[in-house]
Amino acid sequence: MPTKDPKREAHFPAIEKRYGEPMKYWFALMKTIAGKRYPEQIAHLRETYGFSQAHANALVMFSRGSTTTRRHETPTDYFKSIDPQQARTMRAMFKVLRTKYPALEFVIAWNQPMLRKGTEYVFGASASAKYLLINPFSKAVIDTFTPKLNGYRVLKHTITIPNDWEIDEKLLLGLAKARLAEIA
Repeated sequence: MPTKDPKREAHFPAIEKRYGEPMKYWFALMKTIAGKRYPEQIAHLRETYGFSQAHANALVMFSRGSTTTRRHETPTDYFKSIDPQQARTMRAMFKVLRTKYPALEFVIAWNQPMLRKGTEYVFGASASAKYLLINPFSKAVIDTFTPKLNGYRVLKHTITIPNDWEIDEKLLLGLAKARLAEIA
C-alpha cells in the first residue's frame, strides 16, 4: 500500500519486505551506482531487481540526499519559490476564494497550494515557466465551464491562464461553487 508519509524512509519497510534484503544492502548497492544519472539509477533498480517506480524513486532520492518529497511547508514558502508575477496572481486568486469561502483549508499538497474541504480538494494552482494552471479537481466542473472559457487553453483537468492574469472573480467563484456542490 502506498505511504502518505512524505519521508523517503517511509518506503523502507516495504522495500525490505518486497525485495528480501535489508536496507544496508540497498544502500551499499546505491554506492556502486552513485556516479550514474537519476534515470540510469532508477532503470537499474527497476530492471535488475524489479523495483516499482515509487520504491526506486524513494531509494534513489534518499541516496542522493533528499529525505522527503515535501518541498514547501506552507503556501508562503511555495510563493517564494516561483516568479514574483506568478506569486502575485496566485495570491490574488486564493484571496478571492478564501474571502468567499473562509472555511476552506489552505494547504500544500503535491507541492502546490490548494484549497480543500475535509479530505476533498476544491481548487489548486501551479506555476510553470510560461503560464499558470488552475484546477477545480473535477472534469465535470471543467466540462460545465468549458463554453465560458473562450480564450483559455482547457485541458482534461486544468485550465491554463497567463502569469499576469487579470483575476476573473466570477469564474473562480463559479468553479469553486460548482466543485463544492459536487462534493456536498
